[in-house]
Amino acid sequence: MDVRKKKLPIGIENFEEIRKEDFYYIDKTGLIVELLHNWGAVNLFTRPRRFGKSLNMSMLEHFFSLDGDKSIFDGLKILKETALCEEYMGKYPVVSISLKGIDALNFERAFRMGARAVRRAASKVQYLLESDALSESDKLEYQSLLDSNMDESTFCDSLRILSEMLEKHHNTKVILLIDEYDVPLAKAYANGYYDQMISLIRSLLGEALKTNSSLKLAVLTGCLRISKESIFTGLNNLKVLTIADERFDEYFGFTDKEVRELLKYYDVADHYDEVKRWYDGYQFGNVEVYCPWDVLNHCDRIRSESNVQPENYWINTSSNDAVKRFIQESANAATKREIERLVAGETIIKEIHQELTYPEIYQTIDNIWSLLFTTGYLTQRGRAEGRQMKLAIPNLEIRDIYITQIMEFFKENVRKDGDTLNLFCDALQKGDVEVVEKVFAEYLRRSISIRDTFIKKDMKENFYHGIVIGILGVKDRWGISSNREMGDGYADILVEPATGDMGIIIEVKYAHDGDLDAASKEALKQIAYTRYEDDLEDDGVEHILKYGIACYKKRCKVMLAER
Repeated sequence: MDVRKKKLPIGIENFEEIRKEDFYYIDKTGLIVELLHNWGAVNLFTRPRRFGKSLNMSMLEHFFSLDGDKSIFDGLKILKETALCEEYMGKYPVVSISLKGIDALNFERAFRMGARAVRRAASKVQYLLESDALSESDKLEYQSLLDSNMDESTFCDSLRILSEMLEKHHNTKVILLIDEYDVPLAKAYANGYYDQMISLIRSLLGEALKTNSSLKLAVLTGCLRISKESIFTGLNNLKVLTIADERFDEYFGFTDKEVRELLKYYDVADHYDEVKRWYDGYQFGNVEVYCPWDVLNHCDRIRSESNVQPENYWINTSSNDAVKRFIQESANAATKREIERLVAGETIIKEIHQELTYPEIYQTIDNIWSLLFTTGYLTQRGRAEGRQMKLAIPNLEIRDIYITQIMEFFKENVRKDGDTLNLFCDALQKGDVEVVEKVFAEYLRRSISIRDTFIKKDMKENFYHGIVIGILGVKDRWGISSNREMGDGYADILVEPATGDMGIIIEVKYAHDGDLDAASKEALKQIAYTRYEDDLEDDGVEHILKYGIACYKKRCKVMLAER
């Protein structure tokens, strides 16, 4: 590995650190140009998580701020805009606050976290206490923002107060940056104190954005566009820029050209196809973008181990509740078919409502579609026709999240069906092929199938394998092992009933051409060839049953080897 290469900025959201500490940076300073040319006094950018919102906010802070080293912009596109830089660069006091960390089980704790975020922003400008431009009462008002026992009314006024004091001291209006404005609302909704939190955030933003005469420009970011009525009441100067908007479309996420250059720089350009299949596919406005978090993480791994397989980096950055709730709707036959079509790589046309409130999100399946779109679990294909959009799963990584949740949902449902499961297991023990096949076919009909033509055969086999394991899970005293090394190979599933004198070997095959007979015979042949039963016989197990199970879409064939 070439030690002279720049470091990869995984999880680094401070623009100055990236520029000063020799990290690789993809130039997004064009955002500043577009923001100032397409002027809006209050701008809200909504993008899914891990698409560079916080880093862009840090870039804006360092560009406008009176403080700091402006050489960190050397070599970047923004410096070509000399008139713009002359007018705006380093010319404004900036108030920057992130609400990302406000995650608490109750309102009191969440409020304390919010107050701490305000105190941090206020404590950066303690020179105000010495300012000749501020009166004693001004200084007392500013001092209240540093108080560890800040009350709610001070919190709600805080950003406006801070803006006014900075304007008085510097004799210039203020830039206000609020990152992840909707996180406190999401956490409050999840933990049952939404009404209190929406009232608090509405007052904070109303004071900061609506009645704040000291404001030059404000930028907010979030994942969701919370309905204007619930939070931005009476705010007439708000410009909302969502993932469906054609402006600013390439400044969040990496474009194809940027990813090609990155992979080439790190000498891993031969991994381009897999990176594209797994992490590309989001459409923001008219531009197709990759998720930066995934690209950087995967690039880091393939630099040190070139044969590493792509994996799901995004899944652990959230609870994926939206997909869980969506899969739960699959009891509805129409929704189930739509989920199957999406997982198969097809598109579904839906009416999307981007303005929602948290209590509305899960009220209807239509709102869940909108949530999946705004949070990045579905993306747009082609142009929208009014509110009607063609939706698709963006890439293999997000499809993997759906398949994982489908299996989780199946396992949860399976546990509720003890009688049928016991029937399956008893038949398996007795060698009753007809009952095993009948019950398994019934489960396949009820579960969401994976029928995508370009999902690899072994991935499909894993899915059906997971269904068999899920059914067997009802027998908590049986020994169940999966892909255990036995004889000359790996047994798909080994079942050891509680009797202790019996072993059941199951090989699952996917009949990609639909020939279930041939695939189940192939499964039995594999068991015979690899001599899976040798280990069982060595352990004194006398009664061994060998099953070949073949699956194709929602059909199956079960065969039992002759003893």
